[in-house]
Amino acid sequence: MDFNLTEEHIMIRDAARDFAKAELLDGVIERDNEQRFPTEQIKKMGELGFLGMMASTEYGGGGMDTLSYVLAMEEISKIDASASVVMSVNNSLVCWGLDTYGSPEQKEKYLTKLTTGESIGAFCLSEPEAGSDATSQKTTAIDKGDHYILNGTKNWITNGGTSDFYLVIAQTDREKKHRGINAFIVEKGWEGFEIGPKEDKLGIRGSDTHSLIFNDVKVPKENRIGEDGFGFKFAMKTLAGGRIGIAAQALGIAAGAYELAKKYSKERKAFGTEIMNHQAIAFKLADMHTQIEAARMLVYKAARDKDNHENYDLSGAMAKLYASQVAMEVTVEAVQVHGGNGFVKEYHVERLMRDAKITQIYEGTSEIQKIVISRAILKE
Repeated sequence: MDFNLTEEHIMIRDAARDFAKAELLDGVIERDNEQRFPTEQIKKMGELGFLGMMASTEYGGGGMDTLSYVLAMEEISKIDASASVVMSVNNSLVCWGLDTYGSPEQKEKYLTKLTTGESIGAFCLSEPEAGSDATSQKTTAIDKGDHYILNGTKNWITNGGTSDFYLVIAQTDREKKHRGINAFIVEKGWEGFEIGPKEDKLGIRGSDTHSLIFNDVKVPKENRIGEDGFGFKFAMKTLAGGRIGIAAQALGIAAGAYELAKKYSKERKAFGTEIMNHQAIAFKLADMHTQIEAARMLVYKAARDKDNHENYDLSGAMAKLYASQVAMEVTVEAVQVHGGNGFVKEYHVERLMRDAKITQIYEGTSEIQKIVISRAILKE
């Protein structure tokens, strides 16, 4: 298996790295403190093509492979996970979902704006009682002939307040269970569509997380994605790819913390020498580097599987499970390497530690990934 990067891959990785250092690093601590959405930075990401990397060029996308996307995600996440989660949702869940399963009319109307960053998208599956148990949708979409009437609440929606378009999963026929679920494109500003207060979060505080409330929202029939009853399959297929993006985010958070810890170990002195010369610190760095490399191989493998049109449910789940675990372990150790300074915001590692935790939760908790993995391996 060859993971050597092409010249194009290296160019994309370096472009993302340069952008993150030039545009995201300055002000990232303040945005985290103030829970401020990186509006200008996201606009620039759209202009540079980072928000529609895998979508068809016909609709304004980059037409790139998944490996290019995860390379860029890693570099952006090293600096600002709040910005990278916007990138992840817009790329993996919204643009990819519409590009793969949307109608030509839906692509022309919505995808062309999402790929360029003119508009931002949100993916709305989770509910108060339907997070990991995605089959238990309480949000309903009643078929009224030429339109649906949408009612319900969605929770923990990334880009919830800043999006223009929302992919909403809802139950149309409860007797059919998961086969009675549909996916719809809902526009901000439609009558009966309300956005709840912004969540006050532990990490990724610059990202925009809200509850959404739908009260008799009229959704045109042409805004349903796919055939009647396709919604649950749409959600699962889309999330499978989204997990690769979150795995890349976790990898980036870990790699960013490791790079800061290694740099600090070369500068900080204790007992007459740089702390990197103390075995206790050197061994921590060795473990961190090894874990990150292992996680990177899993992420690259999942990306390759997707690009080769192979089943990536298993590899994506393994990548997300392990990379998110590594993100937590490495960021905790990065804080430890920094000692008291690690507990101070200006050194960045405490923020990366807080950001790491969400990668074990959203787009399928670690426990859900273990269900996916165990079911796959026990079928063999």
